[in-house]
Amino acid sequence: MVTPPPARLVTLVGNPRPRSRTRAVAVLAAEALTGRLGSAAGREIVDLSALAAGLGSAAAPAALQAAERTVQDADVLVVASPTYKGTYTGLLKTFLDRLPGGALASAVALPLMVLGDARHALAVEVHLRPLLTELGAFVPTPGAVVPENRIEQAGELLDAWAAQVAPQVAGLLAARTALTS
Repeated sequence: MVTPPPARLVTLVGNPRPRSRTRAVAVLAAEALTGRLGSAAGREIVDLSALAAGLGSAAAPAALQAAERTVQDADVLVVASPTYKGTYTGLLKTFLDRLPGGALASAVALPLMVLGDARHALAVEVHLRPLLTELGAFVPTPGAVVPENRIEQAGELLDAWAAQVAPQVAGLLAARTALTS
């Protein structure tokens, strides 16, 4: 496995509910990735439930501006959402729409969705992945899905997922470092 340089890992949570299961699952995903990458870098969480009120304003509040910078400065970005109407939340879309084109060009983004129904399993690949790619992110495959009826096994599911994507993330981080050195 390629050992990447220390990376700034940011978790973006698009659930409108504070202290949501989506947030808990996203934290587990970030922990699994950090363990696999051996990264000494810190992890940060941007929870959009705390920023929802400012998302519709033309002049972004300071906390929203800081969240936008944090997301844009991430080396690794875990983007988590529950499935709403078969896709990610409007809250997440509204936040990501505020970012300029190419805003995630220096990030490896990892989509993660908590599914209410197994019929939505492709939403992570069909809906969330293209959005992150449109913003310029490198998006390894596969995205992570955790069905609500398997929340208790989320750690196990995410550890298996992290084992699959961590080598891709490490390789992308190493290649980016080599290109900028």
